[in-house]
Parts: sequence; C-alpha cells; structure tokens
Amino acid sequence: MATPPEHSSQSTQHSPTEPSTPNALEAAGIEVAKGSATMSLSHNPDFENGRWFPTWRPFQGDLDCTPVGINEYLPPSKSVLLGVQHTFAMFGSTVLAPLLMGFDPNLAILMSGICTVMFFMITGGRMPSYLGSSFAFIGPVIAVTAYAGVGFNANLNVALGGIMACGIIYALVGLLVMKTGTGWIERLMPPIVTGAIVMIIGLNLAPVTIQGVSANQFDAWMAALTVLLISGVAVFTRGMLRRLLLLVGLILSYIAYYVMTNLMGYGVPIDFSGVSAASWFGLPSTHAPKFELSAIILIAPVAFILIAENLGHFKAVEGMTKARVTPYMGRAFFADGLATTFSAGFGGTGVTTYAENIGVMAVTKVYSTTIFVIAGLVAIMLGLSPKFGAIIQTIPPALLGGASIVVFGLIAIAGAKIWIDSHIDFSKNSNLIIAAVTVIMGTGNFSLHLGGFDLGGIGTATLTAIVLNALFNRQKD
Repeated sequence: MATPPEHSSQSTQHSPTEPSTPNALEAAGIEVAKGSATMSLSHNPDFENGRWFPTWRPFQGDLDCTPVGINEYLPPSKSVLLGVQHTFAMFGSTVLAPLLMGFDPNLAILMSGICTVMFFMITGGRMPSYLGSSFAFIGPVIAVTAYAGVGFNANLNVALGGIMACGIIYALVGLLVMKTGTGWIERLMPPIVTGAIVMIIGLNLAPVTIQGVSANQFDAWMAALTVLLISGVAVFTRGMLRRLLLLVGLILSYIAYYVMTNLMGYGVPIDFSGVSAASWFGLPSTHAPKFELSAIILIAPVAFILIAENLGHFKAVEGMTKARVTPYMGRAFFADGLATTFSAGFGGTGVTTYAENIGVMAVTKVYSTTIFVIAGLVAIMLGLSPKFGAIIQTIPPALLGGASIVVFGLIAIAGAKIWIDSHIDFSKNSNLIIAAVTVIMGTGNFSLHLGGFDLGGIGTATLTAIVLNALFNRQKD
C-alpha cells in the first residue's frame, strides 16, 4: 500500500509531540536538511544488543500515557486483542487486491499470515510490520494475464512466475543493503522519485477501474454508492472504525446491494450457494507458477516500487518508535522479497508492509512486534476456512469497483503527500521535469520495449524517474 501519513517521533518514555514546522522538528531532535529528515536517536542497549533478536522486556508503564516499545510485550489477553485489531486493519486491502487480480482471496489471507510470521523471524523482531497483498502488482498482472476483472484469473500461473522473479530481485537487493547500507537507495530514490512512483500506481489503474463499473447503469450507481459509503466512514467516524474504512464501507454497500437485488429484484442477485456448500475448515487451492520471460520482464520491475514504498514505511516506523530500525532495513527488504517469492510459489499475491497497520500503531502507541505474530496467526486461521473464502467470493464486482476507485485514488494522493511531507521544491526545474514526465508516462501507460519485451506503463515510468533523477539531481544535499 501507499506511504502512510507522517506521524510525530516519540520515545518510549515520553508522550508524543507533533512538530509541524522545521523549527519544531529541530526542537524535537530531528535535523532537517533540504526536505529530508535525519533522526537523532539515543542508544537503546536492549534493542541494539548485538544479537539477532532484541532483549525482550515486559511492559511496565501505563498504557494510557506510555508507548509500548518494539522489544516490550504485553500480557496475553491484551496482546490477543491488539493482534486481532491488526488483522482487521489489513483485512480490507489484503482481500481486495487478490480479487482485483483474479487470485484466491482465502489463499492471500493465509499467505499474509504466514509471511508476517516469516518477516518477524527474519528481521529478528525488530521491525513492527504486517505483510499484506501489494497493490503495486495489479497493473502489471492485469497486463500480463489480460484479466477481465471478474472471477478466477485463467492465466494466473504466468503472473505467479513474474511475481516470484520480482521477489527474488527484491530479496537480492535486501542482501546488498545488509552489506552496504541504505544510503545508495535513498540517493537512487529520493522523495521526488518515490512520490511519483507511488502516485502512478494509482493513476495507471484508473481506466481499468472505471471501465469495470461501467457495464450497466445499475452497477455504476452501486459503485458510486460504495464510494460514498467508504468515504463517509473515512470522514465521519473516528478511531478504529476509521481505520477499517474499506471493510466497513464494503459491508454497508454489500447490505445495500443485497436489499436492492435479492429483496427488491433490481440487478443480478447475490448467489449464496457456494457459501452453504463450503466446509468450515480446509486448505485453499494452490497454484504452480509458470515462468515466461515476457511476464517476468513486465512484473519484475515492481521490485523497485516495493523498495520505494517500504523505504517510506520503515522511515515512518523509525520516526514513531524512535528506535534505530534503519540498520535492519536490509533484513526487512530481504524478508519482504523472500515472503513475496514464497507466497507466489503457492499461488498467493506479492506482499508488502502495510500502511494501515502502521497507522494502527500510530493510534495505539503499541509498537511491540509480538503483536504482529498474533495478527499473523489469526490470519492463518481465517485462511484455513473455505466458508470464509466463499463469503468473500460473493462480493459483487460493482462493489469491488467502487472500493478500487477509493483505494487507487488514495494511493495517487499518497504520492503527492510524500512530496509535501518532504518539502519538495518545485521551483527547481529538475524536480518539475522528473515529476511531470513520470506521472504522465505512468498515467497514460506509456511503455517501452527492451528486446521485444514490454516494460509496461508503471515499469517504464519507474525507470524513467530513476534515470531522470540521476541525470538532473546530481548535486549533493
């Protein structure tokens, strides 16, 4: 998902502050240098103990006023409740992404849980994150498979091979970062580049989304109602309900659709026969990948999008927790790449760290990574229920189209927010050209061919942004 809203830095000993100006940032211990923030962090001997895992400590403070550190843990009852909350936070997007690509959402939920636990182990419990279905793969997967937007994707195997290749590349980058540090990545993809890349993920998918809900006027109106309900939840609710805007909005629109079709006779009614026939427990169907070079060339560049996206996520985590997580960013890249490869190897989607769960941490001030292990285990239990998967499959395409309008729009705006939060200077022609060319290329799906292989709109725009930045922003900050 897209980079989350920027939250204030805080320690595990003090209540948070929210700096809003460069002077306030400096007062909070953050050095501001030409649009980028470098954290000045104190040494934590429990977290930086030289071992794979940090030294775990029971939380001793007051939950109402003291944040829970990454290496602290809560009593089992509170940990379970917070873990379930994180599962619900990721649920809407993790289910929506596979449905938009024709993947099995039940398998995606199962893989997200397994991959989150895997991420915890590989990062040594030092990076609080949940791994869910990545939206960055939707455009390339639809292009590779010619997916019509409804039902099972008949060319799924070809897409899986490309996603596995992407995961391998991402994991190799993680190993390189573990050896060399993150400086070269931040120079290769500064905020002007990452903001443009995140923006085009949403804009590139806009035509497909609109066409998918324009088959007839009833579907178009139901998609519009879905947009209105999700937006209403986002604007008029507070707390955890707002974090579940996609889930709550889809439930409300689902009820409205059921009343309009099954009870009042408008449109195509929802068919519940598959739900009654499904068993309560069982393994979802797996799918073997098929490796085709054309698909690999198109999907593999998504690795750079994931790097840019997760770089922003990990910086946000460091800002919130005020713990030195940057030295472990290589582990996190490697873990996410390996998890993506593992998930696609069984028929699941590519995975990425989730802004929704980072947002939950910002609200709860609970940063313990043990909570994410519980969230992963809850997701595994849901993924092992075919009846749960059958319920998901009954969601009408019009509602998914309406939800995707909101999701892709939010992704596009999140790219602009990266520019705003990073104080990008658009009075510089270099920044103007990088942003303008990248956004138009990505939105218009401008695609270059290398040796007969199609890079796709997102892949071409991503490569263009990196090259233009290297050419035009060569001066040192």
